[in-house]
Amino acid sequence: MEKQKNAVGRRKEAITRVFLSKGTGAITVNNKDYKTYFSLVYLQNQVERPLKTIEAADKFDIKITATGGGIKGQAEAAMLGIARALVDVNAEYRPALKAAGLLKRDPRSVERKKFGHKKARKSYQFSKR
Repeated sequence: MEKQKNAVGRRKEAITRVFLSKGTGAITVNNKDYKTYFSLVYLQNQVERPLKTIEAADKFDIKITATGGGIKGQAEAAMLGIARALVDVNAEYRPALKAAGLLKRDPRSVERKKFGHKKARKSYQFSKR
């Protein structure tokens, strides 16, 4: 493996850049440990999922820079970025990650507000008289 592999993960408005290198399993997000950055346990599990899927939790050091969106979007974007970087490292990881659904970008995002409406779908109250 080369010195470092890079990948990008996106979800909603969140964008994460993932830098993967051989190491001991340290994961940092914006220069903080991922367990302090993602304080909720289920978000920590989202970030760990690709590594647990291929059973390589202590083989790689991961540095993530996250921008935009909210904490949940950033965690899911990090999950996609880590999975893409792992496939870049070794193509044999691809079938397991694909079967777990970790290589698919989630296309759902916020629907835009329409003119003449209060929100994307909510309309003003109709009054006949």
